[in-house]
Amino acid sequence: MPGEKNRRDFLRQVGLGTAAFPFVCNLPSLGFANTNLRKRRLVVMFSPNGVVPDTFWPDEPGTLEAFKRSLAPLEPFRDRTMTLHGVCDKIRGDGDSHMRGIGCLLTGCELYPGNIQGGSHTPAGWASGLSIDQEIKNFLQRNPETRTRFGSLEFGVSVPERADTWTRMVYTGPNQPVTPIDDPYQMFHKLYGRMKDRDALASVLDDVREDLRRVSQMVSSEDRQLLEEHASFVRQMEQEFQIEQEQDVGHAVPELEPGIADENDNMPRLSKMQIDLLVNSFAADFNRVATLQFTNSVGQARMKWLDIEEGHHALSHEPDDNDEAQEKLTNINRWYCEQLAYLARRLDETPEPGGEGSLLDNTLIVWTNELGKGNSHTLNNIPFVLVGNGLDFNMGRALDLPHVSHNRLLLSLAHGFGHEIRQFGNPDFCGDGPLTGLA
Repeated sequence: MPGEKNRRDFLRQVGLGTAAFPFVCNLPSLGFANTNLRKRRLVVMFSPNGVVPDTFWPDEPGTLEAFKRSLAPLEPFRDRTMTLHGVCDKIRGDGDSHMRGIGCLLTGCELYPGNIQGGSHTPAGWASGLSIDQEIKNFLQRNPETRTRFGSLEFGVSVPERADTWTRMVYTGPNQPVTPIDDPYQMFHKLYGRMKDRDALASVLDDVREDLRRVSQMVSSEDRQLLEEHASFVRQMEQEFQIEQEQDVGHAVPELEPGIADENDNMPRLSKMQIDLLVNSFAADFNRVATLQFTNSVGQARMKWLDIEEGHHALSHEPDDNDEAQEKLTNINRWYCEQLAYLARRLDETPEPGGEGSLLDNTLIVWTNELGKGNSHTLNNIPFVLVGNGLDFNMGRALDLPHVSHNRLLLSLAHGFGHEIRQFGNPDFCGDGPLTGLA
């Protein structure tokens, strides 16, 4: 039977496009999965409206000895966690702080002028560049050894259907926001709409066979012999699938609880479903990059399961001396941290397919926010909490950074994947390059 290299050569020679080739090469039933290089992965998790600094940040930089209440759910992963205090979003221009907070968070560049009015600031449009997750995705997809079926997946939990600057953080390019999929049933269909890889491949092979037949009428007799050999190879693959037609897709397909509506009170169940799908997508090597967006900038989730009736954004505007409001905000951020801890646990308990350790050993999760503090709308001290060992940073520490631009952190993420770009977003804020002291 032809080896993997011959199969790859064959698929290239029949002219598979860049969209089809990654899919076919990652079908588990074909054995094309990329296992030669260590798989590095990135998850960016977003929650809105700032944090309560006194219950969030460690008191002192250095070794993480303990967490305050907002981060307490991460205790089992303390040695694999890093907090970054002092990272600032220095991007200015059009739009209010919420708009620039989410629109510039992963892009590191200004918003275009537009007609979306926010707060008391000038109106604005979409971001003027792509986001770092998509930059890293594009880098990985250019290399056959790191290319995957989807490249990246964008998950959402209770993200509004309306498309505006407050609801989108991922961009494939200037003026090109990406809508996260916040319906787990829709995401499941995207991942497993064709329940068996061989069915999808059979469709591809049908097209290949027809292409070979058409081309054979246009080439020399010598080339026609080559095409006949290729057609023979196609038939050989089809015979394999007929023999294996009762086998499964090569990895466990998650089961979803049926009938969960996309409603505020269902956020906890929707979060669990989305996280389970995200972890499964990594285990199946469908993608190496993912985002997980909870609600949106100015998000008004009402966390009744925490006995909180007020909307999150309204609470975030309460003054610091409103102890009741600060306690509720702490509980809200603790709940988001619980979702982060669940994601970390699921990754940690899932062995790395074809490799060493767990998925968490090869994944970095970045939890962040559009604001440092809700009632001041500051873009200073944007929360960045890193969990996992995917980029080999020196974890288990609290770093206090001297008012550094978040563009430099975005550069650090790219460099962690071996993508050594010199600037990202607005070059004015990239002058000193990636952050030092992470590794």
